[in-house]
Amino acid sequence: MSQELHRSVLLREAVDALVTDPDGFYIDGTFGRGGHSAAILEQLGPNGKLLAVDKDPQAIEYAKQRFQSESRFSIWHGSFADMDSAAAEQAGRVKGILLDLGVSSPQLDQAERGFSFMQDGPLDMRMDTSSGISAAQWVNTEDEAEMVRVFKEYGEERFARRMAAAIVRRRAEKPFERTLDLAEVVKEANPAWEKGKHPSTRVFQAIRIHINGELDDLRNALEKSLQLLEPGGRLVTISFHSLEDRMVKRFIREKERGPQLPRGLPVMDSQIAKSLRSVGKAVKAKEVEVDENLRSRSAVMRVAEKLSGN
Repeated sequence: MSQELHRSVLLREAVDALVTDPDGFYIDGTFGRGGHSAAILEQLGPNGKLLAVDKDPQAIEYAKQRFQSESRFSIWHGSFADMDSAAAEQAGRVKGILLDLGVSSPQLDQAERGFSFMQDGPLDMRMDTSSGISAAQWVNTEDEAEMVRVFKEYGEERFARRMAAAIVRRRAEKPFERTLDLAEVVKEANPAWEKGKHPSTRVFQAIRIHINGELDDLRNALEKSLQLLEPGGRLVTISFHSLEDRMVKRFIREKERGPQLPRGLPVMDSQIAKSLRSVGKAVKAKEVEVDENLRSRSAVMRVAEKLSGN
């Protein structure tokens, strides 16, 4: 199992936006296989510190091996939604937080992790294999109506009802255990394939997001980033699908605008408590990066800075 095949998306852009003080304390909320962490450490001075967080036990073990002699680095096993607990052991306020969202390349590439509809493997999809229910347990037991909701909400799948019904019919005969088995049933229930997209893509995405609580974790992490960041500190997010990006964009916009007061209230704009300002526009991968790494084509990076006094 080669860990070095993983390519961090928008690597230079993210790290350059994040690190504004080489002696600051930074959090990499999704360690993955350490591409961003390594680049952050290269920009840190001798007094800088980096705390990395990841749900995946494999990522934790890899981090301990790769950075075992790096005194400025520490790793914490858990969700970035709980990064305040991880950061509590560190001294000082946080200068920057990086959230590289979604599933990592090694997780997709290892058939035994069960994320891929292109390779046969056990139907698992858990980022943290030490806890929670697997995708197989979920599709074999979930109520059909709830399955429809998940496919619609998290996969934006317009044929959610047909696909959920097909899954329920099939599991009554034989429970699902393998990824390609589920992918085939979903594929057959999809009457209109999108060009260039596997017919099971949206359902697999929806199941993965649901069983890993990805959007709930992101919502919590965004709020906690405000508590953790010092004034002038940066929040850098890299999203890979529209649900994540919309949530990040809305969060930054709301914190940039401040609380919405009743019309006609005699309050100056300078008196409204605003906690973030966006830095630049959304950044997408350049053509050369997309050519080298297809997974970067859907990536969107957004940067926001914590305002003083909030």
